[in-house]
Amino acid sequence: MNKPLIITVLVALIVHSSESFRMPRQAEEEEGTFTKISDTVKSYYNSAINSARGYVENVKGLKLEEKASNLYRETSTALSTYAGIVQDQLYHIIYQTQ
Repeated sequence: MNKPLIITVLVALIVHSSESFRMPRQAEEEEGTFTKISDTVKSYYNSAINSARGYVENVKGLKLEEKASNLYRETSTALSTYAGIVQDQLYHIIYQTQ
């Protein structure tokens, strides 16, 4: 029963004392080629996303949906009016009163 306890204490002391012999890491490591390429691709991607968001905001600012709705409404009104006139003209051509 005492042997596992003694072994555990000794291993803990060895591990604790070995941590003090570690070499400190360098603050900044040199970037590799892959890191440079991936950073460049990420920056291009973020730039493209930001540009697309800007375009979407500009389109929303122009209120194109409202303009398209108004254009459709005005066109359909004019078309129904002219269709009614043509229908009336055809009726009078076909059924002339003598």
